[in-house]
Amino acid sequence: MMKEWATVISWEKGVALLRCDPQAGCSSCSARGGCGTRTLNKLGPQPDHHLQVEIEQPLEPGQKVELGITEGSLLRSALLVYMTPLAGVLLGGGLMQMGFNSDLFALLGAVIGGTAGFLTARYLAKHTTNEQSYQPVVLQVGLPPTAFRMQNDLS
Repeated sequence: MMKEWATVISWEKGVALLRCDPQAGCSSCSARGGCGTRTLNKLGPQPDHHLQVEIEQPLEPGQKVELGITEGSLLRSALLVYMTPLAGVLLGGGLMQMGFNSDLFALLGAVIGGTAGFLTARYLAKHTTNEQSYQPVVLQVGLPPTAFRMQNDLS
């Protein structure tokens, strides 16, 4: 199971709005000094990912929760998003190359096939959104921020 911590933005009627801070793994890798991914991550804006999760336990803004999703559903999602357009590019380009024996038509077929693959992936993703196996589950709930009290005793 893949796990990630998220911060509660709001909770209302059993649905929590959460903010996930993306972790690129750049602080734990031994090659962090010469990694191009780390440099690229620093250049671009750091997007916040928001999602809604059903949870009956009342939560407070700022509270941390640990989310989990199965590796299988994550892998199926990645295959859908990446492989469907790629298959469209290869299939469209290959069929047009076989049919017309021209690089220009092969390029046109690849563009049409890639677009068709992207639209197919988008359609399939919309229909798998509501499946239970693709939904993250709450594994742990941290203490609310109001549970901690700091007392400064200087006397």
